[in-house]
Amino acid sequence: MSRIHPTAIVDPKAELDESVVVGPYAVIGAGVRIAAGSSIGPHSIVEGPTTIGRDNTIYGHAAIGTAPQDMKYRGEPTELVIGDRNTIREFCHFNRGTTQDGGVTRIGDDNWIMAYVHIAHDVQLGSRCILANNATLAGHVHVGDWVIVGGLTGIHQFCHVGAHAMTGFQSHVSQDVPPFMMVSGNPLGVHGFNIEGLRRRGFSRERIGLVKQMHRLLYRDGLTLDKAREAITALAGQVDGGDADVALVLDFLAASTRGIAR
Repeated sequence: MSRIHPTAIVDPKAELDESVVVGPYAVIGAGVRIAAGSSIGPHSIVEGPTTIGRDNTIYGHAAIGTAPQDMKYRGEPTELVIGDRNTIREFCHFNRGTTQDGGVTRIGDDNWIMAYVHIAHDVQLGSRCILANNATLAGHVHVGDWVIVGGLTGIHQFCHVGAHAMTGFQSHVSQDVPPFMMVSGNPLGVHGFNIEGLRRRGFSRERIGLVKQMHRLLYRDGLTLDKAREAITALAGQVDGGDADVALVLDFLAASTRGIAR
């Protein structure tokens, strides 16, 4: 039995594993590659160049791999790359990259992406993230692993959100959000760190205490950013397994170009 519904349209230049399921009235364009175990829901559109990995589930009415919403775009052969085991719900909209950046919009693995999420050109989304309904990521946004983006949150172009961070409902993210931090509101405010998420991911009590110290140095002790970075650097070597957490924060702060939410 064919796994491609008879009402679907699949371009001859698309490459689909024989196990891929394509629902009614879906349209798969040239330059699309879809690996084993993935499914495309009814009325969805997938345009190329787009690569979709294994065991992804894309629900109905999604628009995947469409041209970037960038007025400078002139049809250059940029692409969208999606990893493995992602769940992408109804009416999501993912754009390809632009030549003004690396030319690739990239989605990692094991993400849970709810309905109406927009991922714009050149976004780099990590793995094991949750994007709630109507989250909107503008062009060139970078999101680390294990991030939770609350419903109706908007993230301004070029902003970075660090690993394990969390944004609340209807957050207006216009500056970089350091790893582990919890933010919400408009204007954006930092309201602690993601302690429950770290517990669920198996962080030890000592590592959680280290993250708490970094939060305090950045947001509670009245230090300048440079002094806070010095104090965070001094935390290295104090907690088993914690040096990677310290390095994650320091590297993020060093790379920030929009300034951090404070």
